[in-house]
Amino acid sequence: MERKNRQITAVIVGAGHRALIYASLAELHPEQLQIVGVVDPDPIRRERTANKFKLAPEAQFESTEQLVRLAGKIADAAINGTMDALHVETTLPLLEAGYDVLLEKPIGTSEEQVLELLEVARRNRRTVMICHVLRYAPFYAEIKKRVQAGVIGDILTMQTAENISYHHMAVAFIRGKWSSEAKCGSSILMSKCCHDLDLLAWMKGEVAPAWVSSFGALTYFRPDRAPEGAGERCLDCAIEPACVYSAKKHYIEQERWSSYVWPHHHLGITTSHERQMESLLTDNPYGRCVWKCDNDVVDHQSVAVQFADGSTATHTLTGGASKPSRRIHLIGTEGEIEGVMEDGYFVIRRPDPRKGHEYSEERVAINVSRDMHGGGDIRLIEDFVRVLRGETPSLSSTALECSINGHLIGFRADRSMAEKTVVKIPEVDVQ
Repeated sequence: MERKNRQITAVIVGAGHRALIYASLAELHPEQLQIVGVVDPDPIRRERTANKFKLAPEAQFESTEQLVRLAGKIADAAINGTMDALHVETTLPLLEAGYDVLLEKPIGTSEEQVLELLEVARRNRRTVMICHVLRYAPFYAEIKKRVQAGVIGDILTMQTAENISYHHMAVAFIRGKWSSEAKCGSSILMSKCCHDLDLLAWMKGEVAPAWVSSFGALTYFRPDRAPEGAGERCLDCAIEPACVYSAKKHYIEQERWSSYVWPHHHLGITTSHERQMESLLTDNPYGRCVWKCDNDVVDHQSVAVQFADGSTATHTLTGGASKPSRRIHLIGTEGEIEGVMEDGYFVIRRPDPRKGHEYSEERVAINVSRDMHGGGDIRLIEDFVRVLRGETPSLSSTALECSINGHLIGFRADRSMAEKTVVKIPEVDVQ
């Protein structure tokens, strides 16, 4: 069958919030994508997802091994939204069975895993695209177009920053699933900022990163920094009414992060107000005091990179910021680009002798969606579908081969932080 313009079929692997966002393309544009199976060990997730996409019982599986053993290849592709430590483990049997894969970031939890995945994908001639959705956000895609066109000349330095809001830091990296590298498999740099490190590598194109150093620490969200009078849980705490990290405020009154806090909320299962209160008071990990959790990931980290051509870059992660934001500043031989994604525009500055040897400035407005990835989620899955149809990949393409250098920066940065030394980044054949 001619692949171009035909509907692509996919199975969902890990029916969590992120995978269902990508799979929603099947509802928005069924002519592009059809969901034909679901893999998840949780029976409620399997049933709800099966009902959502009208899947028969024989299209529901507990693991990728079971899918491959019982049914083989039932779709063109898999949308893998499992947790970090399971990414490679669940993808390898899919590749061996002939599936192409859209894989949630980070690719894996170690360099060895990532390189093994690359080898298996190449051996089986399979397409793997990574969910680096920021490449598809109009803000960053437009910046990349300007860089590619040579608008600022050769890049000399780059600075990026991610400021994680206090409520996001609390729900995901203190109380939640990414609070401990031992539990989820990833450091906070890799689970949160591999997007930003990927952007640095992407902006440099074929120029590989060569050296990295990094410093960071868990400074604030630890027991010895707890305010006087803080309890073990928010709903049994004397200072809760005045605390900005109040679980009651965030998850009940403001209804923030419901897909994290309440099981199966992303599948339409609601929890009564009374049960929510009881849960936060007793067994729900999201009801714990942010200073008295079992979190061990850093709450701030800085990374410095030197590329093979001598250019440099820095990235700064801060957890607990008042305003969530992602910033970028590129300075080249002929100009610079600077902006904050959430502001919805960036500026281009170029030296301008006509203005008294100062500079001219162009403001480029972007229609940024309100989703946390700047409108990149659906654009990513649409590009994945186009690639599987045989069309030319977009400038934003997150093919596995194009996504490895950002991960190498991150893995080696964490090693540098631990060892307090400058670390060489290995060269990998990504052609």
